[in-house]
Parts: sequence; C-alpha cells; structure tokens
Amino acid sequence: MQIILRQFGDCNIRRAEPSDLIPVMEINLKTLPEHYSDYFYESLLAEIPEAFIIAEIGEKHVGYIMCKTEYGFSNFKKLGFVKKGHVVSIAVLDEYRKKGIGKALVEESVNGVKLKNCDEFYLEVRCSNNDAVRLYEKLGFMIRQQLNAYYRDGEDAYLMAIELN
Repeated sequence: MQIILRQFGDCNIRRAEPSDLIPVMEINLKTLPEHYSDYFYESLLAEIPEAFIIAEIGEKHVGYIMCKTEYGFSNFKKLGFVKKGHVVSIAVLDEYRKKGIGKALVEESVNGVKLKNCDEFYLEVRCSNNDAVRLYEKLGFMIRQQLNAYYRDGEDAYLMAIELN
C-alpha cells in the first residue's frame, strides 16, 4: 500500500516498494556514473525502507534517494561513536531538476533516519556539484571534510553532515 509522504504540484513523494526498484535503477543509469547491483538496491530497501524515498509525477518515477544506517565515529564530536544515516545515492531526472524534488527527497529521508534513532546524517557529494552542495547547505548540512580522489574518475568529494536531534 502506497502512503504519500508529501505532495507538491503534481509530484508525489513516498516510500519505495519492491516494484519501484527497476525504475530507480533506470534513473540511476541515466543520471549517475556510479551503479550498483540489483541485490544492493534490494538490501537497502529491506534495511531502511523509511529512508528509501521515491518521487513520481503521474505514473513516472522522476527521482529517488536511498540510505543506510551504520555506526562510526561522529562527524561532530571528538571521540564520539554514533549511529549515522548515510545517503548512498540520490538522483532526479535532468528535466525535473530545480523544482524542489531533490529538497523534498532529502527532507523525507532525514525524517526516515530519525525514525531509526540516528544521531547524524551524512553524504558525499562531488566538489564540482555546486547546485547539490548549495541545496545540502540550505538544509543544514555542513562540509566536514574533503575526500581526495573519492570517485572512480578521480574527482574529490565533500563529506557533508548534519546533527539530528
């Protein structure tokens, strides 16, 4: 049963279901250089469906965000060991960008990782992706570190994080 988390205009934001995985993989192939196995998508949906979010207009999937949880050193506290949400992948089809869809996906995934009692939420983003960096900063994420040669093509990434209350 699909429960719509948010609507704006003709766009619905909702949690993913197994039937959404092929359209999500198609968006990933069209928009990002990093690709994953079928099993990886399935495992993230099983682990934290609260933060695997779909954007659709009509019957068309136009964006997604998928996350996981992990334990590790805090991005904010010295010597702190915390439960963190991690954005594994987010994408919006080119023709649907700059309409608030990415913002809505991130906001709903924040809500999802909060349900899993995460203390922090973080992501990596290409240093050259100025639009995404600005969006994450508007949502309260801070650049905590630069990761040299993070991507397969050698590009650096920013690790951006937000503390959750």
